[in-house]
Amino acid sequence: MTRAYRREGITGLISKHRGRVSNHHHDASKKAQIKGLVHQHYADFGPTFAAEKLREREGLSVNKETLRQWMIEWGLWQAKRQKQVKLHQSRARRSCFGELVQLDGSHHDWFEGRREKCCLLVLIDDATSRLVGLRFEEEETTVGYFRVVKEYLEKAGRPLAFYSDKYGVFRVNHPDTDTDSETQFGRAMRELGIELICANSPQAKGRVERANATLQDRLIKEMRLQEINTIEAANAFLATFMADHNERFAVSAKSEINAHRKHLPDSKTFDCILSVQAIRTLSKNLELSYRCVIYQVKTSGKGYRLRHAKVVVCERMDGTICLMYQGKELPYTCHQKQKRTAEIVGAKEIETKLNQVKKSAEKYMSTADHPWQCYVLNPAKVGLRHEGKSASCS
Repeated sequence: MTRAYRREGITGLISKHRGRVSNHHHDASKKAQIKGLVHQHYADFGPTFAAEKLREREGLSVNKETLRQWMIEWGLWQAKRQKQVKLHQSRARRSCFGELVQLDGSHHDWFEGRREKCCLLVLIDDATSRLVGLRFEEEETTVGYFRVVKEYLEKAGRPLAFYSDKYGVFRVNHPDTDTDSETQFGRAMRELGIELICANSPQAKGRVERANATLQDRLIKEMRLQEINTIEAANAFLATFMADHNERFAVSAKSEINAHRKHLPDSKTFDCILSVQAIRTLSKNLELSYRCVIYQVKTSGKGYRLRHAKVVVCERMDGTICLMYQGKELPYTCHQKQKRTAEIVGAKEIETKLNQVKKSAEKYMSTADHPWQCYVLNPAKVGLRHEGKSASCS
């Protein structure tokens, strides 16, 4: 630069590349090819994610910032103004992998209308941001959390603690409930020696909340590219997705110690712990009622010692029932079914229940003479004799 100034004067300071095309300039044909692919397959992708997919699926390498400028030019991405910096008191990550695992359920249209909405259950390690458990369920239920936790525990072992919100699966929220009351999930975690901690706000468990936002972007589009339209296929794909996600976004823990405890109960005890349990008292006929079904215990003798005994009814994740007394399983028969009362459904399960009712009703909507299309008149009010027929149609 000094020699150029001495040789040419002030004009020697002007770069010789001025007005020329950059050495890193992309050919117009390559830009047009990328534009066509982005419009066809990745129009709603972010620039970073779109650049990854172009490299992995199409074999085209382009810098994410270059693609960002192109997508702004094509009207597919809107430049964002830099947010005003807000200072928050941050909580430091835990030191060890398996010391604290955050869990949450994310309700979303995960299949973009290809099926009904469902819930993704998410487990993420606080120390490393590793996804340690993912599972799609129709609703955010106790049994759904039992399934995803069982998969996680069998792979990694028992963490020291789970960190969740105050949803009814994790905490009894009724104002008149005793402070010592616990949910089915809380009872199972206590028996497994895992501490259950409830956050006071969504921001307190921000790691899993941010993971939900990332999954609602990346996972949805990955399933679209893989043409996944069912929960079964999605759950089979989640292991591959988790491995790729952790490779990209997980960080190293401060400590090399793995806090997971590898020892688990035997499979029979494990399934019993991860079940919905209820205590029932046997009658003098050794009978009990559970979910509108009568169960009678079978014994080799007269069974006097079991009369009025407290029995634990365990409803396993597969729907089977076992009766436990003093740590032993009791044989039984189901000999009578009671009349069902109105089912109690929570606010988060009402949509699934109504979808089931609608599907059942749609089968008969085309036949005008079907009982579902008819109504029953009160014989006492209209002066008609009730002859046991189902209905009168309007």
